[in-house]
Amino acid sequence: MEFRRLGRSGLTISEIAYGNWITHGSQVEEDAAVACIRAALDAGITTFDTADVYAETRAEAVLGRALKDQRRESIEVFTKVYFPTGPGQNDRGLGRKHILESIDGSLRRLQTDYVDLYQAHRYDHTTPLEETMEAFADVVRSGKALYIGVSEWTADQLRAGHGLARELNVPLVSNQPQYSALWRVIEGEVVPASEELGIGQIVWSPIAQGVLTGKYKPGAQPPAGSRATDDKGGAAFVARWLRDDVLERVQQLRPLADQAGLSLAQLAVAWVLQNSNVSAAIIGASRPEQVTENVKAAGVTFDADLLKAVDDVLDPVVERDPALTAGHEGNA
Repeated sequence: MEFRRLGRSGLTISEIAYGNWITHGSQVEEDAAVACIRAALDAGITTFDTADVYAETRAEAVLGRALKDQRRESIEVFTKVYFPTGPGQNDRGLGRKHILESIDGSLRRLQTDYVDLYQAHRYDHTTPLEETMEAFADVVRSGKALYIGVSEWTADQLRAGHGLARELNVPLVSNQPQYSALWRVIEGEVVPASEELGIGQIVWSPIAQGVLTGKYKPGAQPPAGSRATDDKGGAAFVARWLRDDVLERVQQLRPLADQAGLSLAQLAVAWVLQNSNVSAAIIGASRPEQVTENVKAAGVTFDADLLKAVDDVLDPVVERDPALTAGHEGNA
């Protein structure tokens, strides 16, 4: 495993992080989920990302039980707040009440006294940003979080949030956007702003919900048991990529992966890590062997010819529009 600083902060994290977005507490039984976390630890991963909303809070609880015997100082635990976690009007968003109640619920489920990074899961257009940042500052000052971050914020939102965080003397150090060789919407505006502010990217879906593994073939039905056949939410996220023009281009990456001595999944994870503003790539898994394989992307470097070859293959199907950053609409 290789390690990087999270933005310009003093926090060191594993450049491949383990996340339990769709799988834990919903798609995968707990024994399998724990086996995946153990495989991540065995592979040298120290950074674990979750959110209160994942599997209706069950994902945090699974992660907490799996990590409870680990030396707390040797791992980094990240979670998030924003999406609804209950039926009440204040069980959502980034208002003070929801943030302060949610951090306590997350800590209880994670079985820890603090999280290393507490993240705004989206931008809240209905709450004054000053209220949100003051509540996050209180979470940090109470010792319940060491750093704060955001997810899917636009460049302007990052600048505004970072400015308030500096006034409040709390460290806003990260953004968690979707990023892959197919989905590059952060490159035009978010990455330059983040480099200016000292914010690092913790990117999710580096293999484009599994599409960049090459397991989905043009003109063929999705494999049984794949995310595209998951009726618990996974299928909706992968659907945008299940077009023959995309799938044909992905298959054309195989010779490049072979040339680099990598699987397609490893190529995809290593590709996002070539961006110097990326502090970590989050991988998920439903089986331990997926973790073992994907961590082999750590420490891989591409030469300019390989990067250009990947770009040449994928260019016609790459999405780059910065307006698709989720923070523009506050959507999922």
